[in-house]
Amino acid sequence: MTSRIDLEARYCAQNYKPLPVVLTRGEGVYVWDVDGKKYLDMMSAYSAVSHGHANPRLVRLVQEQVAQLSVVSRAFYSDKLGPFLERLCTLTGQDMALPMNTGAEAVETAIKAARKWAYSVKGVASNKAEIIACSGNFHGRTIAILTMSDEPQYQDGFGPFPDGFRLVEYGDIGALEAAINKNTAGFLVEPIQGEGGIIMPPAGYLKAAEQLCRKHNVLLLVDEIQTGLGRTGKMLACEHENVKPDGLMLGKALGGGILPVSAFLARREVMQVFSPGDHGSTFGGNPLAAAVGLEALNILVEERLAERSAELGDYLLAELAAIKSPLIKDLRGRGLFIGIEIDAELAQAREICEALMQRGVLSKETHKTVVRLAPPLIISKAEIDWAVTRIRAVLQDIGRLRLAS
Repeated sequence: MTSRIDLEARYCAQNYKPLPVVLTRGEGVYVWDVDGKKYLDMMSAYSAVSHGHANPRLVRLVQEQVAQLSVVSRAFYSDKLGPFLERLCTLTGQDMALPMNTGAEAVETAIKAARKWAYSVKGVASNKAEIIACSGNFHGRTIAILTMSDEPQYQDGFGPFPDGFRLVEYGDIGALEAAINKNTAGFLVEPIQGEGGIIMPPAGYLKAAEQLCRKHNVLLLVDEIQTGLGRTGKMLACEHENVKPDGLMLGKALGGGILPVSAFLARREVMQVFSPGDHGSTFGGNPLAAAVGLEALNILVEERLAERSAELGDYLLAELAAIKSPLIKDLRGRGLFIGIEIDAELAQAREICEALMQRGVLSKETHKTVVRLAPPLIISKAEIDWAVTRIRAVLQDIGRLRLAS
């Protein structure tokens, strides 16, 4: 295992700090390392593996599609893209979709759509359009997206950044209203800030934001790349407040844990600002991705994964709340999207995750203070119990050491 870690350290850019485990196989909610040790995956690749590792339906589908047709580019039509996008739009209540690969690409697409809509439909003066985003956001790591970040490390050394973005405090509807002006094209927001540490806004915030956007003719652009597709207990997290975005970004679980699939979805008036040549992607919407995306959606609906997430998420939160540990500063989440905030004066989230790894549970820290729990949506109650037992033991062991020192 060490030799493989050393090899990656030598040849791979050090833009991540993985836990010291080398994985080689996955099945369902479990993964195995190169030494044969089995782990319960409580991360699911930041929600990308919601369907479980090597989902049999998706594996069969991939084998069949790869043998038939994988990539032809959007220079031609394929028999897979139309049915996939029809299903996607129907399930999310949107009119049209533009397929891409990664979540960051979907966000970039949303920015371009909002700007062109502002000029061609709303009547904003040329090159004056503004996008409002929230403090603590994470929408990706491209240069344009980094402009919206208030995390110093994300921007350090990567400027200069483009104009046209404003930040307001997340969860503060008054700050949003004060920031909107005649040049505002869109408000880009996460229903729950995942990378920010599973941060939830006040109840009613997203609905109030929707009403403000309608009042001022501003596009409500909701980033559901992590929270969408059943993760929080509904198809979309914004459905918890009966909010319908003007634009919607999906990714991660859309690829079924098999390959990158993303999309920007919007109402027709917004999407029709694009003309041939305005935007594109060699791999976006390829037949393999479209086939996988459609099957991932079918599995989500047929196996009621959103409903499972709602039920088991409530159960997991209740079990975690029963843990008595001075290390736990806060506990928050919705569905199977949960954060355990660790008291930074007593421990760091990284050491909690490393200790959990030793006990066969894989998770990852966020901002050094939060242990993120987002297992595949196919997880069972018995598997949750197994994980909670180990989480409790780790917190108690480290807590005793800190209090004794």
